[in-house]
Amino acid sequence: MADDALGLTPFTEIPRHRWAQLAPTTPSPLETADLERLRGLGDALDLDEVQSVYMPLSRLIALYALGARRTHSSTSEFLASHQAPTPFIVGVAGSVAVGKSTISRVLQELLSRFSETPTVALVTTDGFLFPNDELERRGILHRKGFPESYDRRSLLRFVTQVKSGAASVKAPVYSHMEYDIIPGEYVTVERPDILIIEGLNVLQPPRGGAALAVSDLFDFTVYVDARTADIEKWYVERFLALQTGAFADPRSHFHKYAALSRSEAIAEATAIWKSVNEPNLVENIAPTRPRAQLILRKGADHTVSTVLLRKI
Repeated sequence: MADDALGLTPFTEIPRHRWAQLAPTTPSPLETADLERLRGLGDALDLDEVQSVYMPLSRLIALYALGARRTHSSTSEFLASHQAPTPFIVGVAGSVAVGKSTISRVLQELLSRFSETPTVALVTTDGFLFPNDELERRGILHRKGFPESYDRRSLLRFVTQVKSGAASVKAPVYSHMEYDIIPGEYVTVERPDILIIEGLNVLQPPRGGAALAVSDLFDFTVYVDARTADIEKWYVERFLALQTGAFADPRSHFHKYAALSRSEAIAEATAIWKSVNEPNLVENIAPTRPRAQLILRKGADHTVSTVLLRKI
């Protein structure tokens, strides 16, 4: 992350053991049963990971949210205005299979336990993918998850409405079982204290001549990082786990993979990774990493080894 030959960087690198010392002295409010509910396939989430990594992170985000609220109060006093503060928006980005969905759910759970931020909503950008029919019409169904596969205008409109203080805003819902948007189904966001938006490409800069990107409206951003080879391994392992899980359901879009042998499934998962997910990571997702305010760097065992925090 060096900026020049002198090794200057806008980030402070904090090893896990030192980051863990920043956690509040009170133990994590989550129990083993909570982790079973929050953990995604293959994620190394245990009570130590929550206490050492996500308790300090949730406390830091809460401090940023409180700081934003104080700034709002001072600004309102200066302007002689009485408008209510808008939701504090956190963006969480990273590759497929890197664990960003689990991290987002854990942060939602922890942040909602703080008295200062009791209402925390979570929205994934999967709901803003174009429906499969539209992706087929555009000839990009095979590029689902790439920036061009999202209805960026709708996503930007949604985040703009939330950040403008709208009382109620709806986001479309995506079904991983059906591999498509569910027509007429929405999740409603009603002025939460914090809104977490999780997705592959949420840190993208403006594209196609647009003046504004979704990331411009975020108050705090997290990028979940790992070596590409490790993420590929996790992706293949998750594919194998899904074979006997979700893929076994005849209603699943991926039911065709359920009957594959182990070697066939590994070959299929590797082919999908190499043709879709790795190119998207290399071309679009990883280049946005320096735009984050905080980077969680994972080791080969799927646990966070290092935290990089942007200097203030």
